[in-house]
Amino acid sequence: MSPHEERWTTDQVLALAPDEASRAAGGKLARTGRWPATGAGGGAVWGVCEGGGGMPYRTVVDLNGPAFQCSCPSRKSPCKHALGLLLRWAGSAPDSDAASGSDSGSVSGPESGSAEGDRAASDTAAGDTAPGDALAGDTAASGTPPPWAAEWLAAHRERPAGPRAEAGAGDPAAVAPSRAPADPAAARRRAERRLQRIGSGVTELEQRLEDLLHSGLTATGHTGGAPSPGGTDGAAGGGKDAWNETAARMVDAQAPGLASRVRELGALAASGADRPSRMLEECALLHLLGQGFLGIERLPAPLAATVRTRVGLTTDAADVRSGPDTVTIRDRWLVLAQQDSEEGALTTRRIFLRGERTGRMALHLSFGGAHRPLDVALPPGLLLDAGLAYYPGARPLRVALGERHSPAAPGPVPPGCGIDAALAAYGRALRDDPWLDAWPVVLTDVTPIPGGSGGDWQLADADGESALPLDPRFLGRTALWQLAAIAGGGPVTVFGECGHRGFLPLTVWDPAPVPLSP
Repeated sequence: MSPHEERWTTDQVLALAPDEASRAAGGKLARTGRWPATGAGGGAVWGVCEGGGGMPYRTVVDLNGPAFQCSCPSRKSPCKHALGLLLRWAGSAPDSDAASGSDSGSVSGPESGSAEGDRAASDTAAGDTAPGDALAGDTAASGTPPPWAAEWLAAHRERPAGPRAEAGAGDPAAVAPSRAPADPAAARRRAERRLQRIGSGVTELEQRLEDLLHSGLTATGHTGGAPSPGGTDGAAGGGKDAWNETAARMVDAQAPGLASRVRELGALAASGADRPSRMLEECALLHLLGQGFLGIERLPAPLAATVRTRVGLTTDAADVRSGPDTVTIRDRWLVLAQQDSEEGALTTRRIFLRGERTGRMALHLSFGGAHRPLDVALPPGLLLDAGLAYYPGARPLRVALGERHSPAAPGPVPPGCGIDAALAAYGRALRDDPWLDAWPVVLTDVTPIPGGSGGDWQLADADGESALPLDPRFLGRTALWQLAAIAGGGPVTVFGECGHRGFLPLTVWDPAPVPLSP
């Protein structure tokens, strides 16, 4: 490896894992002798791993992404083979394995004459270095990738920075293969028809909200109901099924953002003693969004962009990067958190960053499906010198990743703020985007404190003057005890989302960043 290609830490590698099972499987693979050929150099790591059925899997990692490619059938990204390979490169394989002969630090593979042995020998001759040379931490010269790795690296580095991977949530473009450029006139007609359908859907939703308020939140809420198409209340119209029907109607109107908010409203209708007041708040926000869309031509451009996004209209990342009004900011961006979530067949990856010079927060979204693994992964703690293009909006946060100017390097513990400043930051963001659930903040010198018998927890400032309750979604998770154990009753630096539910911690520094498991 060249001097500027710093090896990652074990924590940085494990932070890339999509789930706990992948972390365990990757760690186990790193400690085995099932790697007949591995190598590293030129900002990449590659290797051949013997599969359980005797089938060797070829794995390559572009460290500048990072991006991953493996011939195994796993849908996870990175898969266990990529994690195991990176852990070996990071030098995390225990010495006891080498001492016991499971991984002697030299190229050794299956017995001579086997198909696996022939392939391993071929890969080694094509430029792989021995595990001990490239991945066990010594000072041997960098290797040259074998043809299969070099071919993928060249193809990956030549294509744009993943515009399809950054398409909108639920957008088929996020997982569909690329198509030939559409006819501009036809595309314009399709866009106009979609706006008309959304407008019709918003008008219908406004009528249903009016019917709901006329019938009374208390009366309809007991069954989780919503007005049915026939105008009856939720009890007569099928209870919670009526909310699902309303959401389905918004999907038919090609307004997935509205459909999502309607489902949330349906979930609120049957929960909690403060159900009526919470339903009233959500109905008001949904009404505000509907009226904003119906009068969108009268809104300022940034607010109009926010309304379009909230309704479910998406902008392609390539258009964001090349748009005439695009704001692209080059900075050294510290990765604060990476979080994966699944909804049906779609996997969403959220990566939070903050500019070292500008102090601006950024959120990078990427999406993967059954035949398209997520190809953008940035573990917390990395410092990325790159340009980020902000999507338009009244309070810009989402970004498209632009040109990177140097390899990522480990970053420092981020500076942060106190509880009062975090609440003020959320308030300012909410002023510009009233549909915002939370805003990312870094809290410094806060201590996790257990509440009473209800099991609530809060984060308290060092001076004890202010405290912020933890988001109820965080309670009961393993991550809560992980945070408490790291803090040990003392102050820590925590990154997370501050919103109307409280504070949702995502990463804590100890002093290295520790992702808090979902």
